[in-house]
Amino acid sequence: MGDMMKSLSLAASGMEAQAMRLRHVSENIANADTPGYHRKTMSFQAEMDGLVGTGPVRLDRSALMKIYDPGHPLADETGHYDGSNVDLVIEIADAREAQRSYEANLRMFDQTRQMTQSLFDLLRR
Repeated sequence: MGDMMKSLSLAASGMEAQAMRLRHVSENIANADTPGYHRKTMSFQAEMDGLVGTGPVRLDRSALMKIYDPGHPLADETGHYDGSNVDLVIEIADAREAQRSYEANLRMFDQTRQMTQSLFDLLRR
């Protein structure tokens, strides 16, 4: 029974980590047009008993896109201002990967729950 509970905990920690990742991807997409916005990134790390945790949120320090718009209030004397460093293609790919990983953990959680229920049904007979 302890192994099944551990499986449930592992799957739940994976789902929680992927949900956090999807939250940051969503924030990046929402701020793609925000001047001066740096993309948020995060990493996963192993915790006690093999659980998955999230590392610290970091800002992507790659160069911000220079946008030419002389009429923009943030434009400098050359007519440029700093955009964001969010690439929507990368964010959409990250969102798909997070979604698929979340679904895989959810299936593992559900299968473990079904096995536990089957075990209880056998024990009741």
